[in-house]
Amino acid sequence: MATVPLKYADIGINLGDPVFRGIYHGKQSHEDDLEDVIQRALDAGCVKMMITGSNLIESEHAVNISKQYPGTCYATVGVHPCSTQDFDNYKGGSEKFVQDLRQLALDAKASGNAVAFGEIGLDWDRLFLSPKETQLKYFEAQLDLAVEIQLPLFLHMRNCNDEFTALIKPRLDRLPKRGLVHSFTGSADDMKSLVELGFDIGVNGCSLKTEENLAVVKDIPLERLQIETDGPWCEIRPSHASSQYLKDGPTIPKAVKKEKWQRGLMVKGRNEPATIPLVAHVVAKVKGISVEEVCEAAWKNSIFMFGLGTGTN
Repeated sequence: MATVPLKYADIGINLGDPVFRGIYHGKQSHEDDLEDVIQRALDAGCVKMMITGSNLIESEHAVNISKQYPGTCYATVGVHPCSTQDFDNYKGGSEKFVQDLRQLALDAKASGNAVAFGEIGLDWDRLFLSPKETQLKYFEAQLDLAVEIQLPLFLHMRNCNDEFTALIKPRLDRLPKRGLVHSFTGSADDMKSLVELGFDIGVNGCSLKTEENLAVVKDIPLERLQIETDGPWCEIRPSHASSQYLKDGPTIPKAVKKEKWQRGLMVKGRNEPATIPLVAHVVAKVKGISVEEVCEAAWKNSIFMFGLGTGTN
């Protein structure tokens, strides 16, 4: 009896990052290979990808890429907490910024290209990028936009659980699909609190670094689990606690240093969607269940929440 291929949705991938065009630190190191990256993902069974919008410009990039790859790529639209000073620094002021962000989200939702509002949230670990007051003000403003536009949330939460939940709780009744806290690295208590509020948890390599991380992932209910790569970051590294589970892990394409780039190969240190089978494999090992169970649950949860072209959103 033939084995049914595993199917993945990478719900957090930063394909708008210049490294996927061969540009590192402003310098063109190799040819634009975005098309190759997407083809490798498809070859690995990663047939749906959500491109993260982290500010207004990157949200526009995400929408444009989703238009280039219809049925495969989808966008989130929003401003990352560490970029929230963009609101006040915008030509025309913060009100104009909100108007332009709203219009982008409305248009992209209507065209089927935007499936979530984000990446928004709070980050108390990097206040040097944007102070608390600014983060709080524009997280609240963006939550109100998400409610108005009726898009599920794509959330960022770092060391801020109390303030985070205090802003979200009053809006839960108006967000029927809630949303997802992506690249989750919080505590078991944080995870349980979010699950009780109806949120899904996004897991990638950064969620699997330490034994404490693995213990949290083990306890995430399958019905609240989604998986991602967060490429070009958050790869699973040999120093991570999760690497012990990859001795019999799935094969992924060979990677070389960017200086030795060849078409068809991955780039060392540049994570991409083709590695999502590694995340699923580790999660399955940690939970003591089959990879098929992990993939089926994560796929079902992603499709229910974000639609991803299936007509359920």
